[in-house]
Amino acid sequence: MDSARDLQLDESDDVIVIYNRVPKTASTSFTNIAYDLCGKNRYHVLHINTTKNNPVMSLQDQVRFVRNVTSWREMKPGFYHGHVAFLDFTKFGVKRKPIYINVIRDPIERLVSYYYFLRFGDDYRPGLRRRKQGDKKTFDECVSAGGSDCAAEKLWLQIPFFCGHYSECWNVGSRWALEQAKYNLVNEYLLVGVTEELEDFIMMLEAALPRYFRGATELYRTGTLQYPLSSVGGATELYRTGKKSHLRKTSEKKPPTKESIAKLQQSDIWKMENEFYEFALEQFQFVRAHAVREKDGELYLLAQNFFYEKIYPKMN
Repeated sequence: MDSARDLQLDESDDVIVIYNRVPKTASTSFTNIAYDLCGKNRYHVLHINTTKNNPVMSLQDQVRFVRNVTSWREMKPGFYHGHVAFLDFTKFGVKRKPIYINVIRDPIERLVSYYYFLRFGDDYRPGLRRRKQGDKKTFDECVSAGGSDCAAEKLWLQIPFFCGHYSECWNVGSRWALEQAKYNLVNEYLLVGVTEELEDFIMMLEAALPRYFRGATELYRTGTLQYPLSSVGGATELYRTGKKSHLRKTSEKKPPTKESIAKLQQSDIWKMENEFYEFALEQFQFVRAHAVREKDGELYLLAQNFFYEKIYPKMN
């Protein structure tokens, strides 16, 4: 019955995108763009909310999730997002895997942002009480005192998120986890961007997946989508989301000193997380170099650069 239902879906609609977002990498800013676009581009956005934000699912929940995502016809096309570790759908015998995307960030900058987020929140939900609210200690003071919230072990997050649901992924400092994360990044993800170059990431997604991201670049830049909702007397009404309503900033964030950074960089954990970040950045820049060009300070996408010839047998 599931197969029969799937046959009724247009091929362009039978697509699932999963964004297993890493905390404090501009994930909310990017996800809000998906929410702003879903009505216009006709797809569904679903938040994967796990108990206590646990990024690792039980085996039975893995099975449930894979079945839900692949057979929930009414939610296709669908954009799923949540703080969950990579899940390999091929292990469950599905015929069509989802498209994975993600964004990562310089590991120390991500940790600093998360440290202050837990204490002061952000401008997205300013009234929400955070777990460490009331703690006025700066990140530098935490590092100097050897606090647990700023310890090098807290850097170990982006690697396990890409490594997945294997026990070794969550063993802090595991070289195997690093290599598995690299393997998954290049083999299982359509595109992985970096927070520092988010606009370029969005532009390339719009070119590669227009079914989902048509209008995303303009929305990110201006906060306005230039497409008609209605025309009255020759005048076109434009869809507006408010001025850059998708952007989110952590409150009260203070840049760390060189001394704090140097102390963290002595750790093997930082060296591994930074190696993964540099690997992802190099791959992203490689993809970008073959997709866009810069002219007068503006980026533009390259036109299609392949075609077909010598097609036989010849058609009458």
